[in-house]
Amino acid sequence: MTYDPARHHRRSIRLREYDYAQAGAYFVTLVCKDREPLFEDDRLRDIVEEAWLWLRDRHQHVDLDEYVVMPNHLHGVIVIRDVRRGGSRTAPTRRPQAIKPLGRLVGAFKTVSTRRINAIRGMLGIPAWQRNYYEHIIRDEEELNRIRQYVIENPLHWEQDPENPMVVRAGPRARPNAGAPLGDHRGPPLPGAP
Repeated sequence: MTYDPARHHRRSIRLREYDYAQAGAYFVTLVCKDREPLFEDDRLRDIVEEAWLWLRDRHQHVDLDEYVVMPNHLHGVIVIRDVRRGGSRTAPTRRPQAIKPLGRLVGAFKTVSTRRINAIRGMLGIPAWQRNYYEHIIRDEEELNRIRQYVIENPLHWEQDPENPMVVRAGPRARPNAGAPLGDHRGPPLPGAP
């Protein structure tokens, strides 16, 4: 079969004309390839969590808010800060990085986590994640708090979750501080938030 652009095209679910590198909070969901429950294996779940935290450590303009690694997907809130306006969380000891947009951050996370997952599984070059990801631009603090609650409670609803390939599986392990009081493990509030 030959390529026909009228039939073979991918529609972007991203907002046109929106700058995904601008400061703000974004809720993302990434799903394993074929919804395979890879992260029932604690070693692979730990790799995903380490790679997720690596985003914050690697990119000075990124803070991570609430997140949870489920058996076959990850929910998380990524906060992009405008470090060009002095919003850096570190002392200016190095040249400022270019602000990576959300898609490039998610791509970096997928690359790092997939390499490590495949090294453990002995399956080099096999995708661990679906090709795309879900994102939602968080508009205000009230919406952020609703999303935080959704992420915290997500493991409690795994048995009914449409991402669960088998209804009878044991529930996921949430990260240890997922139920901590708000503000105990988060970065700065949204730009413009009180």
